[in-house]
Amino acid sequence: MTLSVFPLHVRPLGLVPKLLAACALLLLVPPVNAQQAAAPQNGAQFPTTTGQDIEKFCTNIADSARDQRYLLQKQELDKLKSGVDERIVVLETRKAEYEDWLKRRNDFLASAQAGLVDIYKTMKADAAAPRLEAMEPGVAAAIIMKLPARQSGLILSEMDPKKAGLISSILSSASDPNTSKDRS
Repeated sequence: MTLSVFPLHVRPLGLVPKLLAACALLLLVPPVNAQQAAAPQNGAQFPTTTGQDIEKFCTNIADSARDQRYLLQKQELDKLKSGVDERIVVLETRKAEYEDWLKRRNDFLASAQAGLVDIYKTMKADAAAPRLEAMEPGVAAAIIMKLPARQSGLILSEMDPKKAGLISSILSSASDPNTSKDRS
């Protein structure tokens, strides 16, 4: 029966630390051999190279162990780098979405500038309300936002409550304080 020093389930990467630990242990334990216990009868000494062999073995695998450790560190850094790269892609996507939203918001505000504001400034609230109700809610909200607060309030009070609520929610989202004002 042949006994293997290393079990079959040991992976090559796990082998190096175990070999280093075994080498360190063997260096600490004084060499005991059956040959040393029984001295030769003719007075000649056998060379004891067990400690030297262990030391040579440990020094020979030290570079390999260091290389394995560096390889493991490099693999870990590669994993971290790929994780960072994935997060950068997600952030770039979110940045593009934000820039798209900002462009739509600026277009929304620009649509109200086209002279409609001046027209609705001169109208009475009861006349302006039905006309703004018939418009797209985004455009109506842009116009109402450009009107003086008192006139906007009067127009909204004259509108259908559901339509006024929709326009009010658009106005509140356009003036959300949590949205950054920085356009860079």
